[in-house]
Amino acid sequence: MGDSGGKIKVKKSAPALGSADAAASDDSRDASSRIEDGVQVLRTAIKTLPNGPGVYRMLDARGTALYVGKARSLKKRVPSYTRINQLPNRLKRMVSETSSLEIVTTHTEVEALLLEINMIKQLRPRYNVLLRDDKSFPHILIARDHAYPQIVKHRGAQKREGDYFGPFASAGAVNHTLTALQKAFLLRSCNDAVFRARTRPCLLYQIKRCAAPCVEYVSADDYELLVAEAKRFLTGDSRNVQDTFATRMNEAAEALDFEIAATYRDRIRALAHVSSRQDINVEGVGDADVFALAEQGGQTCVQAIFFRGGQNFGGRAYFPSQTRDLTPKAALAAFLGQFYGDRPPPPLVLVSELPDELALLEEALALKADRRVYVRAPQRGGKRRLLDHALTNAKDALGRRMAESATHIKLLAGVAEAFGLEAPPQRIEVYDNSHLGGTKPVGAMVVAGPEGFEKNQYRKFNIRSVQDGDDYAMMREVMTRRFKRAQEAEANGEEVVWPDLLLIDGGKGQLSAVLEALQDLGIEDLAVVGVAKGPDRDAGRERFFKPGEEGFLLPENHPVLHYLQRLRDESHRYVIGAQRQRRTKAISENPLDDVAGVGAARKRALLARFGSAKAVGRAGLEDLETTPGISKAVAQRVYDHFNG
Repeated sequence: MGDSGGKIKVKKSAPALGSADAAASDDSRDASSRIEDGVQVLRTAIKTLPNGPGVYRMLDARGTALYVGKARSLKKRVPSYTRINQLPNRLKRMVSETSSLEIVTTHTEVEALLLEINMIKQLRPRYNVLLRDDKSFPHILIARDHAYPQIVKHRGAQKREGDYFGPFASAGAVNHTLTALQKAFLLRSCNDAVFRARTRPCLLYQIKRCAAPCVEYVSADDYELLVAEAKRFLTGDSRNVQDTFATRMNEAAEALDFEIAATYRDRIRALAHVSSRQDINVEGVGDADVFALAEQGGQTCVQAIFFRGGQNFGGRAYFPSQTRDLTPKAALAAFLGQFYGDRPPPPLVLVSELPDELALLEEALALKADRRVYVRAPQRGGKRRLLDHALTNAKDALGRRMAESATHIKLLAGVAEAFGLEAPPQRIEVYDNSHLGGTKPVGAMVVAGPEGFEKNQYRKFNIRSVQDGDDYAMMREVMTRRFKRAQEAEANGEEVVWPDLLLIDGGKGQLSAVLEALQDLGIEDLAVVGVAKGPDRDAGRERFFKPGEEGFLLPENHPVLHYLQRLRDESHRYVIGAQRQRRTKAISENPLDDVAGVGAARKRALLARFGSAKAVGRAGLEDLETTPGISKAVAQRVYDHFNG
């Protein structure tokens, strides 16, 4: 979405923000003064606002987006934020932090809505309703870029030629379905390189999960028939496909060809297994998404269930933030806008209650889908029962989350008591390292807080300066990189979240390494605790080390001890997985990838001439220069790379 009508920007007329004097002055003012300053910014902006549709952005002193909204009339919408007594506390805080206002005008309100959705997804403003888990859904892909199409799990942009089926709610649902489809339709799952290299069937053929087109055990026409049947099943014609298999099974049995009959029996069972995993199927629901919203204690849960071709592809619970002051209709409208921000909507969207601005939302979804999209809230019949089922799931998920949150808050209070902290930590960072014989070392950080593990905050560090397995040096590098970046970001005016507690996997040595790194950076106010494994790595005998104190134990079976063990185990799991990924990637790496100026085409030319990267490294400069597609300058770079 482009800038249809232009931009207007209004800023506070205040001292230069970012200076120490300005910051100190701002901190000294009370809340009412800051609110009045924000209101003044908006009142100044109102004088020049157009009367047409558009999107407005509230920005803080650092230029960070606080809130993004759209309006049919900017001149009528923005003044509502100056009536402070009518605003909820969330928006009062937003106005108090507002230092400037930017707008982008559009031709229509629908364009404004689509632009708002894109901006919220890109800028993640802290006062907007936000989806905390917005990763793409997995699909099943039947690729069409090969004579014998491949069936695979696919996540991300749908750029590869082929037919996509989904979305599925989880990777597990896709894997179960893929296994059943391979048994039923015998489609290949290997990549093209493996397919070309086969001279005899692989194990999948032996266990009756592939028709072995790689060695021409099935003709192209017969394989295409299998592909067509798989597509029929995935598009909702499952009953007819199963009936066809049943007819063939009976015909084979009558012809006394019991081996073929048994094959069709197994294929029918595989398809029945897929159908049995569908929790609820409703007559008349073809392609549809179902959303039910539940609220409790100021928190919101939206349960989503996906139907494609009349089949239930599973569901997922979402917990959008910043919904405390919104009505369910407004929260659902904001959720749906963001949910379909980067994915096409189905023809039918069922909701537990109709969202605000329904007609506008339907028009925006229709533009994205390039066809009509209906948003409906049925009150009776099978579709209503489906929504009631989704609503029950939403309430159950919200109840579990609130119970887990209460437990985490209690455990964090216990952590504060065990380690002598002033208050329960809101952000705990756990660090661990992993290597294999000193090679491919990796450091990792996992994050936990009142809502449990915050996996979108996890970070891994490919260790650069240490290759001999020195755990202390690895920990120093990780600490230096983590907190030097934080200091640089803060110096550039970016918002930085600092931890309340660092948990280090290791004893006094690792703790000392961390303290040295922090001291070199001038950081002295972070709580740091080392966690050393017990004798013989005995769980429950972990010893905890604080700076300047002797190690101590927590009582066995103490809830806080179990919680700290879970944190430590999660860091182990994550760092070992990261190290394994680095090793796997190294196996497939080519030394030519590190040569500046050698891309895919030049690499192919060199490998075609010399056969391997090792042979390229041994080649003389004259041989490199005579390689087709390799200039003298590139040949010199390749030669220098391998010969110093």
